[in-house]
Amino acid sequence: MPETLSPRAIMERLVSFPTVSRDTNLPLIDWVEEYLASHGITCYRHLHPEQPKAALFAHVGPWVDGAVVLSGHTDVVPVDGQPWDTDPFAVVEKEGKYFGRGTCDMKGFDAIALWALVEAQQRGVARPLQIALSFDEEIGCTGAPPMIEAMQGVLPKGSAVIVGEPSMMQAVTGHKGGQGFNTHVIGFEVHSSLMHTGVNAIMSGARLIEWANATNAANQAAQPTDLAAMFDPPWTTVHVGQIEGGTAHNITAKDCRFSMDFRAVAGEDLADWKARYLAQVRSVEAEMQAVHPETRIDISERFSVPALQPEFGGEAETLVRSLTGDNASHVVSYGTEAGQFQEAGYSAVVCGPGDIAQAHQPNEYITVAQFEAGIAFMDRLLSRLKGA
Repeated sequence: MPETLSPRAIMERLVSFPTVSRDTNLPLIDWVEEYLASHGITCYRHLHPEQPKAALFAHVGPWVDGAVVLSGHTDVVPVDGQPWDTDPFAVVEKEGKYFGRGTCDMKGFDAIALWALVEAQQRGVARPLQIALSFDEEIGCTGAPPMIEAMQGVLPKGSAVIVGEPSMMQAVTGHKGGQGFNTHVIGFEVHSSLMHTGVNAIMSGARLIEWANATNAANQAAQPTDLAAMFDPPWTTVHVGQIEGGTAHNITAKDCRFSMDFRAVAGEDLADWKARYLAQVRSVEAEMQAVHPETRIDISERFSVPALQPEFGGEAETLVRSLTGDNASHVVSYGTEAGQFQEAGYSAVVCGPGDIAQAHQPNEYITVAQFEAGIAFMDRLLSRLKGA
């Protein structure tokens, strides 16, 4: 008989793999595939085209459409420079908490989902259950879209997706969309005493940053739509978190680099915000080139994550509410892979154990109570699927 691990034992194994987004996740995927295979569950992989990474998905139950899909990501953020009191890649229980990188975001949920998949195989289910584990969520949710595409035609199409990001087991039915643009301003160097004959990349870039400030002020002052009013803050935000450039204090800067990032409320079009930013970029670039034609501004998209649109009685929301008893309205300003599943034709909701405030933090943890609440939720889901 194959060994059947508890959710905690699975979490311990998952956390032991240091799957920081910049590194491989293949040892974790290998272990998951071997464990599920030992229970007669066939796994499928989608390989990253350039890096040693893979997504994994699997199906249990009748080979028919309509599965409930449990969605999680396998990558975690770095621990570099963080003052941890314990080994970040080992689960340590103390004071009613499980400490370890990813316990909250989101290997705790992944472990519970894997446990549930094996339980579904052993108990039998009338409605199928699927799992989808992605890579590179932490660097802009870039791994989910190709994974979702790879699932089509390989597995029967699921209908309700539960994305297990930490939500304190509340049904989160909407989140903001996000996109970021790497911006490289290329100026023309001269001595700063003759700055009018050169093009200062930093000062030109500052005009784009000032546009972001003005846009934030205008968005904040505008009357929000009913949908936007659900969010905190109830407007689209524009942000620059890092900037670099310049050669010396007495030389007009040749280079300036930053990322212009947007978090758009549901109901607003990311393509529209992209067009507005590019129009501003081209306006600043034209003024630069009037001084020196060889100057320019290069833009590349770093990430783009669609918003999760509230479905107001959608299948995934209805299912999760029936299992949790949570009928309140919850939306969040961070992004998840739920919007990408929704964009691909699935009903989607965010519901998972843990508090998002603990994600990415030194001494990251999930409380034992939240972890057990996640297990109880999955047990109720299994009973529902068995009787479907």
